[in-house]
Amino acid sequence: MRALGLAILLLAATVAPGCSDRADARSLRKSDTTEGAPYVLAGTQVWTVPDPVSGRDYEVFVSLPASYEAEPQRRYPVLYVTDADYAFPILRQIARRVNLNGPVIEEFILVGLSYSRGDTGGVSRNRDYTPTPNGPRNASAAVHGGGAAYQTYLKTEAIPFIESRFRANPDRRILLGHSYGGLLGAQILFTDPGLFQAYVLGSPSFWFDRRHIMTLEAEYARTHRDLPADVFMYIGSYEVPGASPRNTGSTDMVADVQTMERVLKSRGYPGLRVRSTILDEEDHLTVAPVGFTRALLAVLPAQRQEGVTGG
Repeated sequence: MRALGLAILLLAATVAPGCSDRADARSLRKSDTTEGAPYVLAGTQVWTVPDPVSGRDYEVFVSLPASYEAEPQRRYPVLYVTDADYAFPILRQIARRVNLNGPVIEEFILVGLSYSRGDTGGVSRNRDYTPTPNGPRNASAAVHGGGAAYQTYLKTEAIPFIESRFRANPDRRILLGHSYGGLLGAQILFTDPGLFQAYVLGSPSFWFDRRHIMTLEAEYARTHRDLPADVFMYIGSYEVPGASPRNTGSTDMVADVQTMERVLKSRGYPGLRVRSTILDEEDHLTVAPVGFTRALLAVLPAQRQEGVTGG
């Protein structure tokens, strides 16, 4: 199984604590900055939100919408994204770019869920985003199965932190996760669906532990008649077995997404909206930016204003 690793924008921008937002997304430069200093993503904040149970410190990244200061009575939907070190700067720029010619995506507060301090991304996500300790054979030495504990951390620490400090609408929480992050999103969907109103499951690792996620889905279905959630899934067309190095070995992730969609629709949940898209010519490492764009359009659409132009 190939690890999440697309590097686009990850090294091009760092987030800076305590910066105020700017409409033009220029890099923040101090007057005494020397040539060759790192690029800084203006208008972003970094906060430490510890987990008192595990003793780990997690960072959360925050980007506020352009209208936040001008509309002090307004509350905003919040998009929480896993793997923030990679996904946060990409999502932020996509959201700003697609609205240049008028509102296409509703304004939202972006919250990046970063890794535990002192751990590598691989260590943190292997542990925190998976539902059982039974990891893949090629990563058997890694610790897995901390998904339930991390879910508790999100519910009791990270989300209350955001909602106590920013004008977040608690009825408009959205979780976006890619790969293991998508697996975590599905775990939350089937164990505490009301924690978020919408779920974006991007290239989700439903294969994990012999498709344990399908067991969670079946357990939920046995005891519930409704699943009130807006679910959007994306997957790359190369995420199937094949000879190309872009294929996913023996794992048919496209079929897994299609199976999940079919099973969920068969339940007849009145409060569930579920759909998926297969993105042509994309693989597990290239699909995220396109998938992020499709996801924003799907779960945060805004009424487009006519007659507005931009460059």
